[in-house]
Amino acid sequence: MKSALTLLFAGLLAAPLFAQLPPGTKPPGEDWVQIFNGKDLNGWHNVGVEKWTVEEGGAVRGKNATKNYGYLETVQTYRDFVLSLRFKCVETGNSGVYFHTKFKPGTVDVSQGGQFEIDCNVTHHTAGVYDSIKGWLVWPAPENETVIRPNDWNEYLLIVNRNRYISRLNGVLMVDFTDPNADFLDGSIALQLHSGGGAEMLFKDIWIRDLTKR
Repeated sequence: MKSALTLLFAGLLAAPLFAQLPPGTKPPGEDWVQIFNGKDLNGWHNVGVEKWTVEEGGAVRGKNATKNYGYLETVQTYRDFVLSLRFKCVETGNSGVYFHTKFKPGTVDVSQGGQFEIDCNVTHHTAGVYDSIKGWLVWPAPENETVIRPNDWNEYLLIVNRNRYISRLNGVLMVDFTDPNADFLDGSIALQLHSGGGAEMLFKDIWIRDLTKR
């Protein structure tokens, strides 16, 4: 049996952690927010004319209607966050999860943002980070290129902390990269359909821990 002194000491250690939280703030681990509700696209908007629909079973389907780029973008912007989602490649097209994103008004042209790559072809660097201006910033290690599940659901955990980008794919750490020349630190999150036609993707279970301090 624990002594009263031991219990008191444990209580004193735990108390400061929660006492320092602002009123109404949930402690870490309880502060996940579901940003796709599985029913409709409330909280998101379509950039471009590609098709984004909600499937029975709670997944959002993105499908090329033209040969242009298309994006499904969050209405809210985020600076620092942890994002968890699942994706499945239906066709062979290229996709990705953009962060710190902005678009040229009235177009699908990305004016700023980075992308965590999604491409279900092995050796196409899924979970690497691509900058919309500078190109590739980092690829996964060669031995991790086969972590992708081409014909099944994949689990994606993405962390953005200012200019540090971390990705985990199906439980495997893929990249942990700090960009010394990052010139964007805030913006929306956007799911991508690559140009060229043929892209078709499923996404579901999209949750976020917003770590932004504004």
